[in-house]
Amino acid sequence: MAANTPEAVPGPAPALMPDELDSRHLVRRLVALVVVVALVALAVGSLPGLGTVRHRFAQADLAAIGLIGLLKLASCLSNVVAFRYVFCPRMSWRFSGQLSLAEQATNVLVPTGGAGGLALGAWALRQGGMSTEHIGRRSVAFFVLTSVPNFAVAAVLGPVLLTGLFSGHIPVVLTLVLSAAAWSVAAVIALLPRLLARINPAKTGGGVGRRLRAAVVTLDNGIRDTGQLLRSGQWQAIIGAMGYLGFDIAALIAAFAAVGGGLPLAPLIFAYVIGQLGGLIPLPAGIGGTDGGLIGAMVLYGSSLSQAAAAVLAYRLFQLGVPAVLGAIAFIRLRQTLSQSSSPAAACAPLAEPLPIKTVRSTA
Repeated sequence: MAANTPEAVPGPAPALMPDELDSRHLVRRLVALVVVVALVALAVGSLPGLGTVRHRFAQADLAAIGLIGLLKLASCLSNVVAFRYVFCPRMSWRFSGQLSLAEQATNVLVPTGGAGGLALGAWALRQGGMSTEHIGRRSVAFFVLTSVPNFAVAAVLGPVLLTGLFSGHIPVVLTLVLSAAAWSVAAVIALLPRLLARINPAKTGGGVGRRLRAAVVTLDNGIRDTGQLLRSGQWQAIIGAMGYLGFDIAALIAAFAAVGGGLPLAPLIFAYVIGQLGGLIPLPAGIGGTDGGLIGAMVLYGSSLSQAAAAVLAYRLFQLGVPAVLGAIAFIRLRQTLSQSSSPAAACAPLAEPLPIKTVRSTA
């Protein structure tokens, strides 16, 4: 069956940047993040009951601490590679890097559970001359592609942990449930194009029906684009997505090494994947959600509480700080690039003259 592709899906004219993505707003968020980090450091350094955590920081390996920052930088740059080769390899590295890093900073600084980065990317690409249809489907593809490694780790590593081949404490029920959930999500994503093909919101009259159909088509095409990227062996995008996750996991491993050792590798990686689910809670920088999720997961899979808390706090300092600082600088540069070049993304999928709504048809 052919993909549902519209001849033209008219989009809104290029809009002004949303207030929450204004540069001054992001700077205020960056300052607020610094204040929060300082308060956490003060609490760790002074509150009773945290003496073991303070001792671990006092004895921390400075070389390993520096390695955390380098690995997180590599993770951010891997995201740039994936972003460019998913959206358009013909975009300049400068524009791709500025936009990808700015998106990462927005996700850290704006409490929207990741939606802020998508909003910024859509705005900048639209202002840069890329068609709305291409932005939508490639945004879906980018999200799915960068999520695949996480679900693959949970789906594959979980059952392997249950075999007893790896040392460490493995909570059987939790591992089984989370592995089954990962396989279920993977199956839904794989079947989603077929399920979407059965939906025909064009039968719904009015603007709601048109918007629903456009959303279904975009989601369908985005998932198909992801499959095409994987089948065609678009190795730059694939390696970028794998590096984005892999270097981030390596940063957490380095954090454990810095504060006195860590879990066996396989349980640590699985705990990392499930612990990151706390970041889905739309809190500023995921503070509280991600931290609590990671610390809890590490303890469940065999770490002591003091060890997990020290390692996660050291890791989170760089996980938040590196993209926030680099992305804030990139955001300022991005505004300059868009003001100096009217269409830095137009070579990829240029804007077309909007056609009447009645010409939108399904090829299904």
